[in-house]
Amino acid sequence: MHNRSLSRRSLLAATTVTAAAVASGVAPAVADGRAREDRLKQLIAGMSLEEKVGQVFVPFVCGTSATEPSPEAVEANLAILGVRTGAEAIAKYHLGGIIYFVWSGNLQRPQQIAELSNGLQRAALGTPGQVPLLISVDQEHGSVTRIGAPATLLPGAMGLGAVGSTDAARTAGHIAGVELAAMGIRQNYAPVADVNVNPANPIINVRSFGSEPAEAARLTAAQVRGYQRAGVAACVKHFPGHGDTAVDSHTDLPVITHTREEWERLDAPPFRAAIAAGVDSIMTAHLQVHALDPSDDPATLSHPIITGVLREELGYDGVIVTDALNMKGVMTKYGEERVPVLALKAGVDQLLYPNNLALSWNAVLAAVKSGELSEARLDESILRILRLKAKLGLFDDPYVSPAEVDRKVGTRKHLATADDIAERATTLLVNKGELLPLSKRRQKNLLVVGANPKFPTSDRHTSVPALADALTGLGFHATALPTGESPTTAQIDAAVAAAAGKNAIVVLTRNVGAASAQRTLVRKLAATGVPVITVAIRNPYDIAQLSGVRAALASYCWGDVEMRAVARVIAGRAEPGGELPVPVQRADDPTKVLFPVGHGLSYDD
Repeated sequence: MHNRSLSRRSLLAATTVTAAAVASGVAPAVADGRAREDRLKQLIAGMSLEEKVGQVFVPFVCGTSATEPSPEAVEANLAILGVRTGAEAIAKYHLGGIIYFVWSGNLQRPQQIAELSNGLQRAALGTPGQVPLLISVDQEHGSVTRIGAPATLLPGAMGLGAVGSTDAARTAGHIAGVELAAMGIRQNYAPVADVNVNPANPIINVRSFGSEPAEAARLTAAQVRGYQRAGVAACVKHFPGHGDTAVDSHTDLPVITHTREEWERLDAPPFRAAIAAGVDSIMTAHLQVHALDPSDDPATLSHPIITGVLREELGYDGVIVTDALNMKGVMTKYGEERVPVLALKAGVDQLLYPNNLALSWNAVLAAVKSGELSEARLDESILRILRLKAKLGLFDDPYVSPAEVDRKVGTRKHLATADDIAERATTLLVNKGELLPLSKRRQKNLLVVGANPKFPTSDRHTSVPALADALTGLGFHATALPTGESPTTAQIDAAVAAAAGKNAIVVLTRNVGAASAQRTLVRKLAATGVPVITVAIRNPYDIAQLSGVRAALASYCWGDVEMRAVARVIAGRAEPGGELPVPVQRADDPTKVLFPVGHGLSYDD
């Protein structure tokens, strides 16, 4: 029989009394901490085994509402989770957390998100255990942004790396955290602490602050402080470091070949800095690091890496969360039924986004019942999770106010700050003959062509027309002609024809390689004699592959806030403030540097 008297309410009452005693000087703060710890342990002791297992899982649920999702969401929940609603999933699996996604229908607008969060928390507190949820999201900003306007959209990590300011990084984290907390989201899987030393990295690249470990460490720590001062648990990722891979761990198992000394020098500094800053959670990586674990198990499943290095060597005792467990990088070696058990045995605390929740949940339950995974080991993880929930105030009040959403999300001040940071991130790499800034009197007629990806948070808005509209709003006459990342001969010919009579051409480029047709587009447009300005809207390496360019900018992302900043820089309404946070190697000889770290022109140069 389990002691239900130690519910959330009794825990709250006990800790409130102790806190009052501390405030009055009756008891020292350390006693308050010990009393809270004791209450959390008693709460765990009162849980059934099934409740304990549920606390370590963080799956998704479908729908905009916890109890009244759309028929499509009900169908999806039944197929994936075996229940109709998010509330039913919480009751069935005793869940400790939920992750929100766009594709699962959770993130339509801020007020709806807040209502969903409140509904899910009501469901959690309606269960016998009365333990609040830790609701999370993957809102890195920049290229990985889940919640769009009217929430504030901010430059991503490499944009912040180009700014190079800890104040800007901390401020961006604080703005993002304030808005997430107002919507009931209290854990964010950001910032990325990986040091992007490999230009060919297909999955990290602009999600990293840059290639310099010390700079990445400074900015990682600053973002952690920004998020956590706003009441949101930061989660640095992907330990032990994903910056030197040429493989995407969503599709395969990457291998890091760094020696132990290289790992200490290149990969470890941002994680050490985050731990020193008091980071609340750390996410594991699905990759092999032979120097840290000769068995070559994925780091997520590696006891030598998770417990040996992260826990014991680095001294981290906060919450460790896996990267998504549906990724091929972690499932390949052992299969999805074994993965959650092995992750817990390795030392992780939260199991994020299992491919099959029922299978994974039952596998952990069976492992504890069989003795393969001790209940004491499970209790360790639950205690860390509950400590974090207590720190965030979720036992006091897990609900959010609709009025707070209106007051805190997408405020004029937040939006202005985001615009300022985006301008400071925009990096001027080339400016031959001082082509930039353009004059709306002498160079009024512009053509905007090139790569045209959808905004990270919108299926309706794309980059080329967004930039053309922004330039037109600044007094130019800008014609939009999207040609994509693989322009055909016909599209290139159409762009060349459209260049006639224009004063300048702006070409958006994205992921230009040696065989990219984007190179042909730029070369043929330059041959018209009309000045060509390129904007690398993802990796800043594109310029090394391009010829005939009069001016070149890097924006590090292709969203609305970046395109507006690029327009203001082109128009001279803002200075290009960025400096490269990564080196750009020459295309003909990658051992030589075309533009070094720190390169960035201004209009005064």
